Amino acid sequence: MTETPTKDTSEAPVGRRTVLIATGASAAALAVAAAAPAAPSPTPAPTPADAAPAAAAVCTLTKEMTEGPYYLDGQLVRSDVTEGKAGAPLKLVLTVVDDDTCVPIGNALVEIWHCDALGEYSGFVGNNGHSEPDDGTFLRGGVLTNTSGVANITTLYPGWYRGRCVHIHVKVHTGVTLTSDGSFTGGREIHTGQLFFNETITAAMARVSPYSTNTVTRTTLAQDSIYDDGGASSGLLTLTALGSTTSAGYTGTLTLGVETS
Repeated sequence: MTETPTKDTSEAPVGRRTVLIATGASAAALAVAAAAPAAPSPTPAPTPADAAPAAAAVCTLTKEMTEGPYYLDGQLVRSDVTEGKAGAPLKLVLTVVDDDTCVPIGNALVEIWHCDALGEYSGFVGNNGHSEPDDGTFLRGGVLTNTSGVANITTLYPGWYRGRCVHIHVKVHTGVTLTSDGSFTGGREIHTGQLFFNETITAAMARVSPYSTNTVTRTTLAQDSIYDDGGASSGLLTLTALGSTTSAGYTGTLTLGVETS
C-alpha cells in the first residue's frame, strides 16, 4: 500500500476555540524554565535538560490543533492503551484546568490516539506502507481526570508517517457517560489538540528498535506543517527519562487549560 496518508499531511491549525497549554502537572506555577538541548548518545537516554521546552505562562490562551483524519468514535476508557505493541514506554501525565480560573477539572475524559512505531494507526493499518494486525483499538483510549485534574495514561513513544513529525492527538470531553462495554458516550468536547516531542529525543529514539525499522522518511519538528514552534503553548511535552537508555522510555507532562463555557 502507499506510504502517504490521505489527509493528515495537509492538516492545519484551527482556531475555533482557545486554550492554555503549559508545561508540568501544576497549574499554580507562573512559568517553566527553558534549557538548551544537548546532543545525546544513541544509547544513553537524553536527560531532562535535553527535554525542557520553552517557557509558557499559566492561563495564556493558544490555538487548538486539527483533529486529523484518523479519529475513531467510541474508544475504550482505560489507563493503558498499549495492547502489547512494541516500543519505548511513555507515561503521560496530563492536567486539565479551567483557563479562566486555573482550577483543576475533575472527571473530564482525556482521550488520545496516535500511530505505532511503524507509523500505522489502528483502524487504518497499511496507510504508512507496513503490514501488521489491525484490531482498530491499539494506541487509542482515554481516562477520567482525578480530583486534581490529572489524567495518567500509559502508552508508547509514537513513530512517524510521511509528512508529519512525531505527535499524539488529544481530546478533552466533559459530562460523558461510561457504557457497559467499557467505552463512553455523550458529553461535550471542550478541547482538540496535539502533543509534540523534543526533536533531540525523537532523533535518538529513531535509532533504536523498533523505530529504526520504520522505512518512511521522518519529518522533523521544525519541518512539521502543524507545530508552530510555540513550545509548551503549542503542545510540546516536558519529557523526563524513565531510565538510563533511550529505549527505557519517558514520562511526558503537560497542563491543558480549556474553556469550559
